[in-house]
Amino acid sequence: MPTLAPEIIFYIDNFPVTNTILNTILVDGIIVGSVLYISKKITKLVPGMFQNIIELLVKGFYDLTETIAGKNTNKIFPFFMSFFLFIIIANWSGLILGSDLIGLKEHDGTKDHLIPLFRNASSDMNFTIALALVSIFATHILSFKTIGIKKYLSHYFSFNPINLFVGILDIISEITKTISLSFRLFGNIFAGEMVLVIIGGFLSFFVIPVPFIAFEIFVGLIQAVVFSMLTMVFMTMLMTPKHGEH
Repeated sequence: MPTLAPEIIFYIDNFPVTNTILNTILVDGIIVGSVLYISKKITKLVPGMFQNIIELLVKGFYDLTETIAGKNTNKIFPFFMSFFLFIIIANWSGLILGSDLIGLKEHDGTKDHLIPLFRNASSDMNFTIALALVSIFATHILSFKTIGIKKYLSHYFSFNPINLFVGILDIISEITKTISLSFRLFGNIFAGEMVLVIIGGFLSFFVIPVPFIAFEIFVGLIQAVVFSMLTMVFMTMLMTPKHGEH
């Protein structure tokens, strides 16, 4: 049964390496490996199926970003695409057949149980909070660099009492954005893992849990889209001067 806290696999000095950290490294390896593979094949006159799929995916998401971000597309798109790819691979990695069968046996005093070597990183709240913080900090850095310090500060501070009050609410909303982004992703993925474990415990036939696995694949996709889309929208809003400034 999955626990809220990730399980520790080993230590490097006093630093605990958990199964969600190993999963994150695995996801990084998949992304880097795919990039290296595509970079070697991209010079071919006739691209393969894998390259075609990636190009269609990137083109579709770029066009989507352009309709929302406009002139800031080239600045926002790398973040949007990176978040999407990283989260969806992380989400789906927890559904790989047999991923929960590879691990370390541990005796808890009554019986042996298996600690999975790889656990979906999105089911670790530390991971989702860190991801949300990266999203928020990147948003503010892009805003500051794009519109300048004066227009950036105008989002939050003004001599107009009404605009000042709205600015204070915006500052509070930055905190709620972090909570919303992290808890939405964590809650959906962790709940999905719990459902699969419970269903798997009750059902003995492999073919029966397939609809539940398919549903979790869909949920993993939706959560990746939602997180990356919200990041894109937040970036677009904060990179646009407030109060009609240009």
